[in-house]
Amino acid sequence: MKFVISTQELNYLLSKIQNVVSQKPAIPILSNFLLEVLKDELILTATDFNVGIRCKTDANIIEEGGTTLPVKKFSQLVRELSTLNVEISASSNEVTTIVAGTSRFKLNGMAKNEYPSLPDLTDAPAFEMQQKELKDLLSCTSFAVSREDNRYVLTGVSMTIANGTVTFIGTDGKRLARAFAKINIDPSFNTQSVIPLKAVDEIIKNLTDDQGTVKISLLTDKIAIEANQTHILAKLLTGDYPDVNRVIPNHSEILVTLHREELSILLRQISLFTTENNSVRFIFSDGEVKLTANSMEVGEGHVAMPVNYHGPHLEIALNAGFFIDILRHCNSETVILGLTDAFNPGVIIDHDQLVTNLLDTSPLFVIMPMRLSEE
Repeated sequence: MKFVISTQELNYLLSKIQNVVSQKPAIPILSNFLLEVLKDELILTATDFNVGIRCKTDANIIEEGGTTLPVKKFSQLVRELSTLNVEISASSNEVTTIVAGTSRFKLNGMAKNEYPSLPDLTDAPAFEMQQKELKDLLSCTSFAVSREDNRYVLTGVSMTIANGTVTFIGTDGKRLARAFAKINIDPSFNTQSVIPLKAVDEIIKNLTDDQGTVKISLLTDKIAIEANQTHILAKLLTGDYPDVNRVIPNHSEILVTLHREELSILLRQISLFTTENNSVRFIFSDGEVKLTANSMEVGEGHVAMPVNYHGPHLEIALNAGFFIDILRHCNSETVILGLTDAFNPGVIIDHDQLVTNLLDTSPLFVIMPMRLSEE
């Protein structure tokens, strides 16, 4: 194996695959990545058995072949190279030589036939959509996914396809984010799966904001995403995803319009005075909402902003950090907060998204109330 490639391009490819490699691999070879040169292409592959990624690029191929190399050491070395191009070759005893200008390095690898192959989803049911659309859908739902391993099925993003619509949902039981879009697929095709968060993060990282398309292939236990000469494959999470429709309020008695940036600033200020539960008391009165928080260790804070509220006195406690995260994933100048009382979930949407009712909007966010006594 021997080829020449731009150092910048090689760095870019390595940045795509290195996060997939496990820090504590089940077998030694999984700390390596697979490097192959075929015809006029350089192909890099990495996997941890649950998530795999393969990316390609053009290179000056002198001799076809392949090997596996430790991703951490190789990536660190390439990042330190200052030459425009780098020449890489591998011998039959799995020693790879890296030549950059007057510098020369030798790195021990392992045989490529020992590296696990990625599953083939060529014949799996598939559909396409705009890269930016998929990126936005995943970005505004994955932040709400649970980080607790004891709630295994909630550590991924739910994807449901039904009636020509794809719906993504992320929740940790305390907050929920839902987004959907119409797709060009047979309306009779229905499926529900849960994509692990690690795979979702890699998909988002590899999608662009341009007008390019992405191909999504599905099997009962696997998903594949293909775009920008990059192939991401992942094992789907097993288990029954909860019926979140029971959590999303069908109707909100109170609709309050809030200036998104102003509220974000006030929440960041007031959160400095919260306890570990991050609870902030929202006090709605005629034309105003006050935000209060206090803790024995820090002290107390009180802020306020004008709102279009003209109803009875209402108090509800909400998690400031969760609310800030939701506002970060809204795009309009103002958001609508839908409330019923202090004990039922609140709904948050972009003001510009409201057409007929809250349930028809995408994206939609739900935040669970906290006990007022917790403050």
